[in-house]
Amino acid sequence: MRVESLEGLMVLTPRVFEDERGCFWESYNQKRFAETVGREVVFVQDNQSVSRRHVLRGLHFQVGQPQAKLVWVSSGVIFDVTVDLRPESPTFGHWAGLELSGVNRRQLWVPEGLAHGFLTLSERAEVSYKVNAPYAPDCERTLCWDDPTVGVAWPLPPGTGPILSAKDRQGLSWGHRPQTT
Repeated sequence: MRVESLEGLMVLTPRVFEDERGCFWESYNQKRFAETVGREVVFVQDNQSVSRRHVLRGLHFQVGQPQAKLVWVSSGVIFDVTVDLRPESPTFGHWAGLELSGVNRRQLWVPEGLAHGFLTLSERAEVSYKVNAPYAPDCERTLCWDDPTVGVAWPLPPGTGPILSAKDRQGLSWGHRPQTT
């Protein structure tokens, strides 16, 4: 089921200052971020990926050591997707998707307990994200990107499949996913 918002998921749009020279904005301000999300968050790792058109990364999550993420795109365009894996949440089992781009400069706050992934829509996209828990390979899991129970409507052209890693091709079905905590 597609919903416009999942519990705790937030779209943040930074204030941009533009003039004849170009533009400037704060991609992260600790005090303002804590006020916006309603809690202190300590980020422990910054990550970046570069992907070509139709690359789909995800839907990733960690068990036992869940990660929250602040995601944005420096250049290019992606369709960013989150799936609520928290059984106690009113949006459990729902998904949300939106475009993030270097032009719209939107950021996505993804709280703990959500699977996360994206599809590259532009020729190339550079994605950055901060996480509040380190990457733990033994805790990482992947939810199948095309699981019919979740039903994400990925914006792929008809007859076109995504470009997936070997790990992402072996994602778990909704019925076989482990608890995130």
